[in-house]
Amino acid sequence: MLKKARKERIVWLDLMITLVTLELMSYFYYGMRTVVLGGVCVAFSLAAELASLRLMHRKFSADDLTCTSDALIIALMMPAVMDYRIAAIASVFAVVAAKNIFGGRQNMIFSPAAAAYVFVLTSWGRKLLMYTAPHVKTGIFDDPEGLTGSASYIYNTTGKMDYTDFEILLGNFTGPAGAVSILLLVIAAVMLMLRRDISAGAFIGSVAGTVLFAAVTPIAGTRSDSVKYTLVTNMVLFASIYIVADRRIAPKRDYFAFFYGFFIAVFAYILVLTTAKENAVVIVAVLFTPAALAIKNLEKKIDLAYAESLENEAQAVQEPAPGPEVPEEKGELTDDVELPDPEETVSEMIEELTAEVPETELPSTDEVPGEEAEEDE
Repeated sequence: MLKKARKERIVWLDLMITLVTLELMSYFYYGMRTVVLGGVCVAFSLAAELASLRLMHRKFSADDLTCTSDALIIALMMPAVMDYRIAAIASVFAVVAAKNIFGGRQNMIFSPAAAAYVFVLTSWGRKLLMYTAPHVKTGIFDDPEGLTGSASYIYNTTGKMDYTDFEILLGNFTGPAGAVSILLLVIAAVMLMLRRDISAGAFIGSVAGTVLFAAVTPIAGTRSDSVKYTLVTNMVLFASIYIVADRRIAPKRDYFAFFYGFFIAVFAYILVLTTAKENAVVIVAVLFTPAALAIKNLEKKIDLAYAESLENEAQAVQEPAPGPEVPEEKGELTDDVELPDPEETVSEMIEELTAEVPETELPSTDEVPGEEAEEDE
């Protein structure tokens, strides 16, 4: 149990390192406003976590700090100029409604950040999908100006992107504060998979499904452009790392996790292709919650059956195999039979032998035969 708790804290720390790095990149493009936005999300998440745990009569521990990583994910999926009040409501919703109401971090149903994003999308969709251009910095308390649609929206509706590959790698295009830094996201994905902080099967499955369908049914003019632009838009990489490949949600076995991520990517791509819906992968990840639960239940049954088979094999090894039956010998001695005394038997045999030998008179030692002959003469 202690080893598992330590592993959870290491995973949380690794996630925080990558998320803070993305936050620093968003600060480079959008200024202090995005840092304050992240701080608001973290503060309200901690407050909601403390309050809800108190109501459930539980103590706050270091393991409950995972709410801060979920808060940063929420902040990085939003525009850098998002209204602080909406961000605070989303953070509270993620902790209370999406996590603790189902039992807390020990009983995760779906990603709190993804659920909060869908909640904000259905309530304040216009504010959530309007962004400032990179290098346009807004004051901490200023109202944003010059808001435009994202590069994802332009690509979904026109099949084109007016950015160079270098700008795409560095995240120099319009979109969520932390979900457009493609180079950093690739580095984060590799590091987290090597550290086993995210489900490699779910991440690879999500990317593979996106690449396959982008090549088969391209949105852009060429297949290569379709694959490239589909991967870098609509928060595909960001969501594949921090939502689809979340170890708390994804199946444990990599082959199950692969198909879990693969089908999320396929349905998300179909949604983008048919409706031009932005960031569809986050929506589909929430809708696939029943599938994730069903796969986890299947994994538990497999583990239980495997444990039972190992136990049966261990019992078979410990118990010796039944051998052939040995027939009982006849004339077996019992307690009722009296055995003869060995000493008495020997003495009786000696007496019988002596009785059979005839008695003979031995000459007396006083009489000598020679002397008797002389007297006769």
